[in-house]
Amino acid sequence: MPKKKKEKIIKKTGKSEPQRKKNKKAAAEYTASQITVLEGLDPVRKRPGMYIGNTAEAGLHHLVWEVVDNAIDEAMAGFCDQTIITLTNDGMISVADNGRGIPVEKHKVTKKSALETVLTKLHAGGKFGEGGYKVSGGLHGVGVSVVNALSEYMRAEVKRDGKLWVQEYKRGKPLGKVKPIKAIKGTGTRITFKPDTQIFTTLEFKLKTILNHLRQQAYLTKGVKIIVRDERDKKDKKEYAFYFEGGIASYVRYLNHKKEPKHENIFYTQKEADDVSVEIALQYVDEFNETTLSFANNIHTIEGGMHLIGFKTALTRSLNNFARLKNILKEKDDNLTGDDTLEGITAIVSVKLKNPQFEGQTKSKLGNAEVKSIVDNIMSEHFGIFLEEHPRDAEAIIGKCLLASKARLAAKNARENILRKGALEGLTLPGKLADCSTRNSEISELYIVEGDSAGGSAKQGRNREFQAILPLRGKILNVERARIDKMLANNELKSLIIALGTNIGEQFNIDDLRYGKIIIMTDADVDGAHIRTLLLTLFYRYFPELIKNSHIFVAKPPLYRISKGKEAYFAYTEEEKNQILAKFSQDKTAKEKKNKKIETETIAEIEAGEEGEIETKAGARISIQRYKGLGEMNPEQLWQTTMDPQTRVLKQITIFDAAKADEIFEILMGNEVENRKKFIQAHAQSVKNLDI
Repeated sequence: MPKKKKEKIIKKTGKSEPQRKKNKKAAAEYTASQITVLEGLDPVRKRPGMYIGNTAEAGLHHLVWEVVDNAIDEAMAGFCDQTIITLTNDGMISVADNGRGIPVEKHKVTKKSALETVLTKLHAGGKFGEGGYKVSGGLHGVGVSVVNALSEYMRAEVKRDGKLWVQEYKRGKPLGKVKPIKAIKGTGTRITFKPDTQIFTTLEFKLKTILNHLRQQAYLTKGVKIIVRDERDKKDKKEYAFYFEGGIASYVRYLNHKKEPKHENIFYTQKEADDVSVEIALQYVDEFNETTLSFANNIHTIEGGMHLIGFKTALTRSLNNFARLKNILKEKDDNLTGDDTLEGITAIVSVKLKNPQFEGQTKSKLGNAEVKSIVDNIMSEHFGIFLEEHPRDAEAIIGKCLLASKARLAAKNARENILRKGALEGLTLPGKLADCSTRNSEISELYIVEGDSAGGSAKQGRNREFQAILPLRGKILNVERARIDKMLANNELKSLIIALGTNIGEQFNIDDLRYGKIIIMTDADVDGAHIRTLLLTLFYRYFPELIKNSHIFVAKPPLYRISKGKEAYFAYTEEEKNQILAKFSQDKTAKEKKNKKIETETIAEIEAGEEGEIETKAGARISIQRYKGLGEMNPEQLWQTTMDPQTRVLKQITIFDAAKADEIFEILMGNEVENRKKFIQAHAQSVKNLDI
């Protein structure tokens, strides 16, 4: 075989002849003896990410949710009305409820205590058979056994049959049998655990994360009291309590507490049909955005599902029927669309059913087909009654929807205008866009740069192969206060939308995205932060899929250039600046050690100058340059510090809590000045190095 052809084959298969022989031998040696069987909870410790998502902060808190879910299941079954979560200063956390208590008698299959069976066997519990729980929030059924497997220590205490039963575990293994230690009244379960240092990359429980999650659970399970005690600081112990008799109606009121409602009464209904419990609450506010949260057995179904489809279908039909009945919509008028009836709505849809079927990549979409018609029927009947019994509220809701309809038509015309103009121009990209040469969206990057000066430096310093530059002139429109038609008339935003390639609104298609990374690069000052917030508001409100699919980033330019002689360093934070200054000082001191001229100096002594040339006590002459704008850096410096994939610092934008993110954007960018003022006053002390 000719040499060239042989090389071609090797390149195609990726394997040489010796490699193929080696693989063949390895295949022959692959026998049953090489199959590893993991017993008990070993699979969890071997692959923890399969059970709790990851071993970082999210996975750590997932342990808490698993234990709390057991208490919530007892509450949903009607046997528990209080749960207490306690964080202690030894790294442990406990969850106690006043439910029935996990059974402790011998299990007929495992021949061990039912408590030990639940805590040491995957897929063991009262959620799989008959008579345990009518509905359950346990998504995968692994529950507290996974918590046991991933804890270096766990203690289970059960009040049942007039006794307190106890069993302790180490990394999922029982340290002894279940045994009663004293007589006691009442019933309930307390699980105390300490996450394993061998498993988790962080062991710090975030109080705010726990409070946000448990507040939501309290709203979804009305009548249950959830208490959180933070005893990690013995001098400053904190206690929080959540109890909402109004259930998800209270949740809607909470979500809208900083918004202007369009009608006074919150619509609320709770009914059961065919063993499916349906709970719905909604209220319209004077906003353009939709806030709809759906839950199945208290699990947040982020991707929606059949229950949400049933709700939206019934909502649109009910409003159209009422508007026709009251002659608000004339014969010649078109019906309101789903988008019209969802603008400005805050709605919660919660269903509880025996056997939820979850779909989607994150198992957060309800697939039970029968739930769609059940929710549709209950919503149609009771929302129709609400509209009849509350004519003022009905008038305000219909008026809001009609206004949304007019805006939608105006926005459609504006969009078509843009598309027609683009077609006439041959779909040309914005003239100010310096595009990259590659068409591979997986590696291409779009830098959105503040100002023409920085844009010029970025265009010269970039890698033209995969980096595109779009400079923006000044501050873009605040889309939190503007409808889509006004937004599309803004030239800066129009250029950005065309550059992205995805279109917008109902015509949005993420598959047409031209760049894998959208990077916001603004000055490190107040104006730059404002422009960055305006852009994030745009992406959050109109391009949320780009955030959810990890396409949005923020570049972090350096704050300082610090040099001594030919040496130069860039500092991205005040701490880095101090470290560099200390290093220069130590270098100077080290050189003088031979002459025994050693002087001690502190960081405070060399921080005197924010900018300019300073001389330390040790005699080191250091130049400090404070970058107020990207335009102050030459193309080479901008590439080296902010654009080079090998050295740059990028912050990826994610949405951890959608409801909280929605509230923050409303406070910072909405119409209510008083809410913004209170927010600034509350957080002013935590702001460092604010440029005025």
